Amino acid sequence: MSRPVLQVVAASTRPGRRGLAVAEWVARLAGEHGGFDVELVDLAAVALPVFDEPDHPRLQRYTHQHTRDWSATVSRADAFVFVTPEYNHSFPASLKNALDYLSVEWADKAAGLVTYGGVSAGLRASSALKPVLGALRLLPVVEAVSVPFFAQFVDEDGRFVPNVELEAGGKAMLDELARVTPALRALRAAA
Repeated sequence: MSRPVLQVVAASTRPGRRGLAVAEWVARLAGEHGGFDVELVDLAAVALPVFDEPDHPRLQRYTHQHTRDWSATVSRADAFVFVTPEYNHSFPASLKNALDYLSVEWADKAAGLVTYGGVSAGLRASSALKPVLGALRLLPVVEAVSVPFFAQFVDEDGRFVPNVELEAGGKAMLDELARVTPALRALRAAA
């Protein structure tokens, strides 16, 4: 059996964003972990318009090419790490929109959360995101990474340089994703 595909999803789409550096670190860490084939998915590059399909996503009757392309991308994945900032005590609309576009493609896959922000470390984004993931039948793992005052970890070249604790948290999250993903893959195959 091939290695599972882990998609690291960069949720921020703002011009001048620094969160892409966090997602690139997660993708590097996941590559070093060795348990996955890793893809970095940048929602700014995906550039989905505000949800514009006439039918409910569970029907998979997509009328737009951007939706079919997004469906193909998400369908490739066995697990995800959502890398998201906290905006106004929640997660960004770009991530909610990307999640809402699909239904079946998300189901029975594991999800890790990497949040970042100021003093809150993005924890309120995580709290708001978990019920949405549950509604889509994504399984958020308990292990997560929350980055407080994340700008302190971005160097002059724009790279995210984590401390020992963030590295350990990331490895623990990836270990748990690697543990549960084969079971969920088997569950999807049985369906």
